[in-house]
Amino acid sequence: MRRRGTFNWEDYMKETGSQAAPASCFKQSSTPPNNEFKNGMKIEACDPRNLTSISIATVVGMQGPRLRLRLDGSDNKNDFWRLVDCSDLHSVGYCERNGGLLHPPLGFRMNASSWPIFLQKTLNGAEIAPEKCFKSEPPSPHSNDFKVGMKLEAVDRKNPQLICPATVGAVSNDQIYITFDGWRGAFDYWCRFDSRDIFPVGWCAKSGHPLQPPGQKVCVYINRSCNPGSYLNPRKVQQLPLHYGPGTLHRVLREVAQGCIECGNHEQTVFNLLKDGTSKIIVTANNGNKTYTKRLPSAFKISDFWSYLEGMMEELGCCENFLSSQPLEGRCSKCLKVSTHRIKIEEDSPEPRESRHHKAPRRRYSNESIDSQKGIRMHKIQRKMSAYEAEASSTTSDHRPHKVSTDPSDWSIDDVINHICDTDAALKPHTEIFRKHEIDGKALLLLNSDMMMKYLGLKLGPVLKLCNIVDKLRNSTGASGSSGRK
Repeated sequence: MRRRGTFNWEDYMKETGSQAAPASCFKQSSTPPNNEFKNGMKIEACDPRNLTSISIATVVGMQGPRLRLRLDGSDNKNDFWRLVDCSDLHSVGYCERNGGLLHPPLGFRMNASSWPIFLQKTLNGAEIAPEKCFKSEPPSPHSNDFKVGMKLEAVDRKNPQLICPATVGAVSNDQIYITFDGWRGAFDYWCRFDSRDIFPVGWCAKSGHPLQPPGQKVCVYINRSCNPGSYLNPRKVQQLPLHYGPGTLHRVLREVAQGCIECGNHEQTVFNLLKDGTSKIIVTANNGNKTYTKRLPSAFKISDFWSYLEGMMEELGCCENFLSSQPLEGRCSKCLKVSTHRIKIEEDSPEPRESRHHKAPRRRYSNESIDSQKGIRMHKIQRKMSAYEAEASSTTSDHRPHKVSTDPSDWSIDDVINHICDTDAALKPHTEIFRKHEIDGKALLLLNSDMMMKYLGLKLGPVLKLCNIVDKLRNSTGASGSSGRK
């Protein structure tokens, strides 16, 4: 479908088994017109929001034979695109020669009475587009000869700077329905068969106008046998579909992120871990009677898409194969290696098996791989190790117990997490959020219920237990701080 990074119509139509709409169907010149305009040139143009009104416009951009125009006295929110052979474009003086008047555009930002003075100033010393720049508009086809399934190139009216591969989805009298390849219906529209926004296949290549490739499709496989980390509920993970997609990047990204949120032990905790952005991809999380929404970053490239998912898996502490572009055959080798290594550590440990079961596991982080136990270090750590891998790789030859200070304000983040786990093992699933927010002993003593619920995303039950732990620590040391149940 692509050669050297460029979309190829011939290959694409072979792949899709489709045919191009004949050039005779379009109201376009057989040879695309030359664009002799320059940025900054002044012309007269019909106001697209009031076609009976003609105003002064400035060329503010160009792509192939298309102009981006801005009506003088308006702002960039109302810019519009026209072909150089469009009958709506005229040289300066057209209105006067034909007994008409130039009108201020809709949304003129000054008082209407100041329009004559504004007009004089805007044209004084301006570069006026010469007559040779304006081309004759081609004739309209005699009839609507489009058929469903025909391929063409069409302007994306929601992003009018783009021309994209499209298909005729329906035909009705003098109207045709444009559907954009690789995208769901949000961008599709009806237009007349002689619209200037549609072009024959190959028009962009001939005219020098960029052609936006079809919406790329992607499929993400959920490898449910992989370690999902401590934030996702293993039972809920088993209920996820085997894969999301194939679909567009934005659609699949939203489905994967939303699926992970809904699989969380606590939806808002997983929701808070996701990196936000400004795209139209919206995910939600429920916490009690409240629903929270967040926009994710845009993913216009496959690399951006997978980069976001890799970062998400890292934040969740799950196996890096949990989400993949291909399904795993058999068990995950990484999870199997970690599991085997953990069993070996337990067997080699001098600590009695019974006492190990009663002791809350300590989670420590290391930049060494699992093979570091054999004295081999990786020369480069290209990706921070996920939480479950770190647990298996962080054993050291020094088995001396870590001496914890009796003053909680001196505790490290690990000390805080270990104390919480030792006090109430049921709180273990919530402790990773303490590591993410770097809650050490001093920060722990300052926490209150509002902070835990608002910023850590915890539910009331765990918050009450944690507040009780914090209160006991404050009372035992005489530390002052905010009330745990503020």
